[in-house]
Amino acid sequence: MLDQVMDLFGLKADFDLNIMGVNQTLAQITIRALQGLDEVIIKSSPDVVLVQGDTTTSFCGALAAFYHKVQVGHVEAGLRTGNKLAPFPEEVNRRLVTQVTDYHFAPTEHAQKALLAEGVPTGSVFLTGNTVIDAMLWVRERVRESPPSLPADLLKALDGREIVLVTGHRRESFGQGFKNICEAIREIADTHPEVAFVYPVHLNPNVREPVNRILRGHERIHLIEPLPYASFVWLMNCATVVLTDSGGVQEEAPSLGKPVLVMRVTTERPEGLAAGNARLVGVRRESIASELHKLLSSPAERAAMSAVRNPYGDGLAAVRIADALASVPSGEAWRQRENERG
Repeated sequence: MLDQVMDLFGLKADFDLNIMGVNQTLAQITIRALQGLDEVIIKSSPDVVLVQGDTTTSFCGALAAFYHKVQVGHVEAGLRTGNKLAPFPEEVNRRLVTQVTDYHFAPTEHAQKALLAEGVPTGSVFLTGNTVIDAMLWVRERVRESPPSLPADLLKALDGREIVLVTGHRRESFGQGFKNICEAIREIADTHPEVAFVYPVHLNPNVREPVNRILRGHERIHLIEPLPYASFVWLMNCATVVLTDSGGVQEEAPSLGKPVLVMRVTTERPEGLAAGNARLVGVRRESIASELHKLLSSPAERAAMSAVRNPYGDGLAAVRIADALASVPSGEAWRQRENERG
Protein backbone atom coordinates (compact mmCIF):
# COMPACT_ATOMS: atom_id res chain seq x y z
CA MET A 1 0.00 0.00 0.00
CA LEU A 2 2.88 2.35 0.73
CA ASP A 3 4.45 1.61 -2.66
CA GLN A 4 1.31 2.95 -4.39
CA VAL A 5 1.60 6.28 -2.57
CA MET A 6 5.34 6.55 -3.15
CA ASP A 7 4.79 6.02 -6.88
CA LEU A 8 2.06 8.66 -7.00
CA PHE A 9 4.30 11.35 -5.50
CA GLY A 10 7.40 10.28 -7.40
CA LEU A 11 9.30 9.27 -4.26
CA LYS A 12 11.91 6.57 -3.81
CA ALA A 13 12.99 5.25 -0.41
CA ASP A 14 16.70 5.28 0.37
CA PHE A 15 16.24 2.55 2.98
CA ASP A 16 13.75 -0.32 3.19
CA LEU A 17 13.54 -1.79 6.70
CA ASN A 18 11.53 -4.77 5.43
CA ILE A 19 9.68 -5.20 8.72
CA MET A 20 6.39 -6.63 7.44
CA GLY A 21 5.45 -10.14 8.52
CA VAL A 22 2.31 -12.27 8.51
CA ASN A 23 0.15 -11.65 11.61
CA GLN A 24 3.01 -9.81 13.28
CA THR A 25 2.52 -8.48 16.79
CA LEU A 26 3.05 -4.92 17.93
CA ALA A 27 6.15 -6.04 19.80
CA GLN A 28 7.61 -7.59 16.63
CA ILE A 29 6.92 -4.41 14.63
CA THR A 30 8.55 -2.33 17.36
CA ILE A 31 11.67 -4.49 17.55
CA ARG A 32 12.23 -4.59 13.78
CA ALA A 33 11.50 -0.89 13.25
CA LEU A 34 13.73 0.23 16.13
CA GLN A 35 16.63 -1.95 15.01
CA GLY A 36 16.29 -0.84 11.40
CA LEU A 37 15.99 2.85 12.22
CA ASP A 38 18.95 2.64 14.58
CA GLU A 39 21.13 1.63 11.64
CA VAL A 40 19.63 4.30 9.36
CA ILE A 41 20.36 7.08 11.85
CA ILE A 42 23.94 5.89 12.29
CA LYS A 43 24.47 5.90 8.50
CA SER A 44 22.75 9.20 7.73
CA SER A 45 23.64 11.36 10.78
CA PRO A 46 20.54 13.59 10.49
CA ASP A 47 20.12 16.96 12.21
CA VAL A 48 16.40 16.29 12.68
CA VAL A 49 14.21 13.20 12.41
CA LEU A 50 10.61 13.88 11.31
CA VAL A 51 7.91 11.42 12.32
CA GLN A 52 4.29 11.70 11.23
CA GLY A 53 1.10 10.70 12.96
CA ASP A 54 0.55 7.96 15.49
CA THR A 55 1.81 4.67 14.11
CA THR A 56 4.12 2.30 15.94
CA THR A 57 6.80 3.17 13.39
CA SER A 58 6.42 6.87 14.25
CA PHE A 59 7.00 6.06 17.91
CA CYS A 60 10.04 3.96 16.96
CA GLY A 61 11.41 6.76 14.77
CA ALA A 62 11.17 9.25 17.62
CA LEU A 63 12.68 6.84 20.14
CA ALA A 64 15.56 5.88 17.85
CA ALA A 65 16.34 9.57 17.27
CA PHE A 66 16.27 10.25 21.01
CA TYR A 67 18.67 7.37 21.66
CA HIS A 68 21.12 9.05 19.28
CA LYS A 69 20.52 12.56 20.72
CA VAL A 70 18.96 13.73 17.46
CA GLN A 71 16.24 16.40 17.35
CA VAL A 72 12.70 15.19 16.67
CA GLY A 73 9.94 16.95 14.73
CA HIS A 74 6.41 15.52 15.06
CA VAL A 75 4.04 16.17 12.16
CA GLU A 76 0.37 15.92 13.26
CA ALA A 77 1.19 16.48 16.93
CA GLY A 78 -1.25 16.99 19.78
CA LEU A 79 -4.20 14.78 18.82
CA ARG A 80 -5.74 13.16 21.89
CA THR A 81 -8.78 11.15 22.92
CA GLY A 82 -7.86 10.82 26.59
CA ASN A 83 -8.45 7.05 26.39
CA LYS A 84 -5.22 5.10 26.13
CA LEU A 85 -7.02 2.09 24.63
CA ALA A 86 -8.85 3.99 21.87
CA PRO A 87 -7.43 4.25 19.33
CA PHE A 88 -5.12 1.38 20.24
CA PRO A 89 -2.14 1.62 20.25
CA GLU A 90 -2.13 5.00 18.49
CA GLU A 91 -3.23 7.14 21.44
CA VAL A 92 -0.25 6.05 23.53
CA ASN A 93 2.11 6.23 20.55
CA ARG A 94 1.25 9.93 20.19
CA ARG A 95 1.72 10.64 23.89
CA LEU A 96 5.10 8.88 23.93
CA VAL A 97 6.31 10.71 20.81
CA THR A 98 5.43 14.03 22.47
CA GLN A 99 7.83 13.27 25.33
CA VAL A 100 10.91 13.25 23.06
CA THR A 101 9.76 15.79 20.44
CA ASP A 102 11.50 19.15 20.02
CA TYR A 103 9.28 20.64 17.29
CA HIS A 104 5.55 19.93 17.57
CA PHE A 105 3.66 20.61 14.32
CA ALA A 106 0.03 20.83 15.44
CA PRO A 107 -2.60 20.57 12.68
CA THR A 108 -5.37 22.46 14.52
CA GLU A 109 -5.88 24.93 17.35
CA HIS A 110 -7.46 22.12 19.39
CA ALA A 111 -4.28 20.04 19.05
CA GLN A 112 -2.13 23.07 19.82
CA LYS A 113 -4.08 23.75 23.03
CA ALA A 114 -3.80 20.09 24.06
CA LEU A 115 -0.01 20.24 23.83
CA LEU A 116 0.21 23.50 25.76
CA ALA A 117 -2.10 22.09 28.46
CA GLU A 118 0.37 19.20 28.89
CA GLY A 119 3.19 21.63 29.55
CA VAL A 120 4.87 21.59 26.14
CA PRO A 121 6.84 24.89 25.77
CA THR A 122 4.98 27.45 23.67
CA GLY A 123 7.97 28.17 21.46
CA SER A 124 8.22 24.56 20.32
CA VAL A 125 4.60 24.30 19.09
CA PHE A 126 3.77 25.37 15.53
CA LEU A 127 0.21 25.61 14.17
CA THR A 128 0.50 24.30 10.61
CA GLY A 129 -2.62 22.54 9.37
CA ASN A 130 -2.34 18.90 8.33
CA THR A 131 -0.18 17.58 5.50
CA VAL A 132 -2.90 15.03 4.61
CA ILE A 133 -4.96 17.96 3.29
CA ASP A 134 -1.99 19.20 1.26
CA ALA A 135 -1.74 15.77 -0.34
CA MET A 136 -5.46 15.32 -0.89
CA LEU A 137 -5.93 18.73 -2.56
CA TRP A 138 -2.93 18.11 -4.82
CA VAL A 139 -4.27 14.72 -5.86
CA ARG A 140 -7.81 16.07 -6.34
CA GLU A 141 -6.55 18.48 -9.01
CA ARG A 142 -4.70 15.66 -10.73
CA VAL A 143 -7.72 13.36 -10.89
CA ARG A 144 -9.89 16.21 -12.17
CA GLU A 145 -7.53 16.60 -15.09
CA SER A 146 -7.04 12.87 -15.62
CA PRO A 147 -9.53 10.54 -13.87
CA PRO A 148 -7.94 7.25 -12.78
CA SER A 149 -9.07 4.01 -14.32
CA LEU A 150 -11.28 1.66 -12.32
CA PRO A 151 -12.61 -1.76 -13.41
CA ALA A 152 -15.35 -1.36 -16.01
CA ASP A 153 -17.66 -3.81 -14.22
CA LEU A 154 -17.39 -1.80 -11.00
CA LEU A 155 -18.16 1.48 -12.75
CA LYS A 156 -21.17 -0.12 -14.43
CA ALA A 157 -22.45 -1.46 -11.09
CA LEU A 158 -22.15 1.98 -9.49
CA ASP A 159 -23.79 3.92 -12.33
CA GLY A 160 -26.97 5.64 -11.19
CA ARG A 161 -26.71 4.54 -7.56
CA GLU A 162 -25.96 6.28 -4.30
CA ILE A 163 -22.50 5.20 -3.16
CA VAL A 164 -21.36 4.44 0.38
CA LEU A 165 -17.57 4.25 0.54
CA VAL A 166 -16.32 2.09 3.43
CA THR A 167 -12.89 1.86 5.01
CA GLY A 168 -12.07 -0.07 8.17
CA HIS A 169 -8.90 -1.30 9.82
CA ARG A 170 -8.83 -0.27 13.48
CA ARG A 171 -7.07 -2.78 15.71
CA GLU A 172 -9.41 -2.13 18.65
CA SER A 173 -12.36 -3.32 16.50
CA PHE A 174 -10.87 -6.71 15.64
CA GLY A 175 -13.28 -9.51 16.50
CA GLN A 176 -16.81 -8.56 17.54
CA GLY A 177 -16.44 -4.96 16.39
CA PHE A 178 -15.79 -5.93 12.78
CA LYS A 179 -18.57 -8.49 12.89
CA ASN A 180 -20.95 -5.72 13.98
CA ILE A 181 -19.70 -3.37 11.27
CA CYS A 182 -20.16 -5.97 8.53
CA GLU A 183 -23.64 -6.98 9.73
CA ALA A 184 -24.73 -3.32 9.75
CA ILE A 185 -23.47 -2.85 6.19
CA ARG A 186 -25.31 -5.94 4.99
CA GLU A 187 -28.51 -4.82 6.73
CA ILE A 188 -28.49 -1.45 4.97
CA ALA A 189 -27.57 -3.03 1.63
CA ASP A 190 -30.62 -5.31 1.99
CA THR A 191 -32.99 -2.46 2.87
CA HIS A 192 -31.69 0.24 0.50
CA PRO A 193 -31.67 -1.17 -3.05
CA GLU A 194 -30.74 2.25 -4.43
CA VAL A 195 -27.36 2.12 -2.66
CA ALA A 196 -24.09 0.44 -3.65
CA PHE A 197 -21.30 -0.12 -1.13
CA VAL A 198 -17.65 -0.01 -2.16
CA TYR A 199 -15.20 -1.41 0.38
CA PRO A 200 -11.46 -1.44 -0.40
CA VAL A 201 -10.55 -4.17 2.08
CA HIS A 202 -7.46 -3.67 4.21
CA LEU A 203 -4.81 -6.38 3.87
CA ASN A 204 -4.81 -7.32 7.57
CA PRO A 205 -6.24 -10.86 7.92
CA ASN A 206 -8.17 -9.77 11.02
CA VAL A 207 -10.12 -7.46 8.72
CA ARG A 208 -10.35 -9.63 5.63
CA GLU A 209 -11.75 -12.73 7.33
CA PRO A 210 -15.00 -11.23 8.74
CA VAL A 211 -15.46 -8.90 5.76
CA ASN A 212 -15.27 -11.74 3.25
CA ARG A 213 -17.30 -14.13 5.37
CA ILE A 214 -20.20 -11.73 5.97
CA LEU A 215 -20.23 -9.42 2.96
CA ARG A 216 -18.87 -11.32 -0.05
CA GLY A 217 -21.48 -12.35 -2.61
CA HIS A 218 -23.96 -9.52 -2.03
CA GLU A 219 -24.80 -7.99 -5.40
CA ARG A 220 -24.53 -4.38 -4.19
CA ILE A 221 -21.52 -4.74 -1.89
CA HIS A 222 -18.31 -4.49 -3.87
CA LEU A 223 -15.23 -5.74 -2.03
CA ILE A 224 -12.09 -4.61 -3.82
CA GLU A 225 -8.38 -4.57 -3.11
CA PRO A 226 -6.82 -1.45 -1.55
CA LEU A 227 -6.83 1.34 -4.10
CA PRO A 228 -4.03 3.60 -5.27
CA TYR A 229 -4.46 6.93 -3.51
CA ALA A 230 -5.55 8.81 -6.63
CA SER A 231 -8.27 6.26 -7.31
CA PHE A 232 -9.40 6.43 -3.69
CA VAL A 233 -9.68 10.23 -3.79
CA TRP A 234 -11.68 10.01 -7.03
CA LEU A 235 -14.01 7.43 -5.51
CA MET A 236 -14.38 9.43 -2.32
CA ASN A 237 -15.38 12.43 -4.41
CA CYS A 238 -18.14 10.30 -6.02
CA ALA A 239 -19.47 8.97 -2.71
CA THR A 240 -22.76 9.97 -1.11
CA VAL A 241 -21.63 8.98 2.39
CA VAL A 242 -18.28 7.84 3.80
CA LEU A 243 -18.32 5.15 6.49
CA THR A 244 -14.90 4.86 8.11
CA ASP A 245 -12.76 4.30 11.17
CA SER A 246 -9.75 6.00 9.57
CA GLY A 247 -8.25 9.15 11.02
CA GLY A 248 -7.05 10.48 7.67
CA VAL A 249 -10.39 9.93 5.95
CA GLN A 250 -12.09 11.90 8.74
CA GLU A 251 -10.02 14.84 7.55
CA GLU A 252 -10.09 14.25 3.80
CA ALA A 253 -13.80 13.66 3.25
CA PRO A 254 -14.96 17.03 4.70
CA SER A 255 -12.67 18.80 2.22
CA LEU A 256 -14.72 17.15 -0.52
CA GLY A 257 -18.04 17.96 1.14
CA LYS A 258 -18.80 14.36 2.11
CA PRO A 259 -20.70 13.36 5.27
CA VAL A 260 -18.62 11.04 7.44
CA LEU A 261 -19.89 8.41 9.86
CA VAL A 262 -17.04 7.41 12.17
CA MET A 263 -17.14 3.78 13.34
CA ARG A 264 -15.31 4.34 16.59
CA VAL A 265 -16.28 4.97 20.21
CA THR A 266 -14.08 8.08 20.37
CA THR A 267 -11.94 10.16 18.05
CA GLU A 268 -8.82 12.26 18.39
CA ARG A 269 -10.25 14.50 15.65
CA PRO A 270 -13.21 16.22 17.36
CA GLU A 271 -13.02 19.23 15.04
CA GLY A 272 -15.04 17.42 12.36
CA LEU A 273 -17.73 16.56 14.90
CA ALA A 274 -17.90 20.18 16.06
CA ALA A 275 -18.11 21.44 12.48
CA GLY A 276 -21.00 19.06 11.73
CA ASN A 277 -19.24 17.14 8.96
CA ALA A 278 -18.80 13.94 10.97
CA ARG A 279 -20.69 11.83 13.52
CA LEU A 280 -19.48 9.14 15.88
CA VAL A 281 -21.57 6.00 15.40
CA GLY A 282 -19.53 3.52 17.44
CA VAL A 283 -19.13 -0.15 16.55
CA ARG A 284 -22.57 -1.46 17.53
CA ARG A 285 -24.60 -2.88 14.65
CA GLU A 286 -27.74 -0.99 15.64
CA SER A 287 -26.11 2.43 15.89
CA ILE A 288 -24.20 2.11 12.61
CA ALA A 289 -27.25 0.90 10.69
CA SER A 290 -29.55 3.51 12.26
CA GLU A 291 -27.33 6.51 11.49
CA LEU A 292 -26.55 5.31 7.99
CA HIS A 293 -30.24 4.71 7.27
CA LYS A 294 -31.02 8.20 8.55
CA LEU A 295 -28.50 9.83 6.22
CA LEU A 296 -29.45 7.80 3.16
CA SER A 297 -33.15 8.53 3.73
CA SER A 298 -32.81 12.30 4.23
CA PRO A 299 -31.30 14.48 1.48
CA ALA A 300 -31.71 17.49 3.77
CA GLU A 301 -29.65 15.88 6.51
CA ARG A 302 -26.95 14.89 4.02
CA ALA A 303 -26.86 18.43 2.66
CA ALA A 304 -26.41 19.85 6.15
CA MET A 305 -23.40 17.59 6.73
CA SER A 306 -21.96 18.18 3.27
CA ALA A 307 -21.09 21.86 3.61
CA VAL A 308 -17.33 22.24 3.20
CA ARG A 309 -16.07 23.67 6.49
CA ASN A 310 -12.85 21.81 6.89
CA PRO A 311 -11.00 22.68 10.10
CA TYR A 312 -7.98 20.55 9.25
CA GLY A 313 -5.99 22.77 6.93
CA ASP A 314 -5.71 24.90 3.81
CA GLY A 315 -3.12 22.93 1.84
CA LEU A 316 -0.05 24.85 3.07
CA ALA A 317 0.99 22.73 6.05
CA ALA A 318 4.15 21.40 4.40
CA VAL A 319 5.31 24.94 3.58
CA ARG A 320 4.85 26.03 7.20
CA ILE A 321 6.72 22.96 8.49
CA ALA A 322 9.61 23.54 6.07
CA ASP A 323 9.81 27.21 7.09
CA ALA A 324 9.98 26.22 10.76
CA LEU A 325 12.70 23.63 10.12
CA ALA A 326 14.79 26.10 8.12
CA SER A 327 15.65 27.96 11.32
CA VAL A 328 16.49 25.04 13.63
CA PRO A 329 20.09 24.60 14.78
CA SER A 330 22.34 21.91 13.43
CA GLY A 331 22.46 18.70 15.39
CA GLU A 332 25.87 19.49 16.85
CA ALA A 333 24.84 23.01 17.92
CA TRP A 334 21.61 21.71 19.43
CA ARG A 335 23.38 19.01 21.45
CA GLN A 336 25.89 21.55 22.75
CA ARG A 337 23.08 23.89 23.78
CA GLU A 338 21.15 21.09 25.50
CA ASN A 339 24.27 19.96 27.40
CA GLU A 340 24.92 23.52 28.60
CA ARG A 341 21.35 23.70 29.88
CA GLY A 342 21.87 20.55 31.92
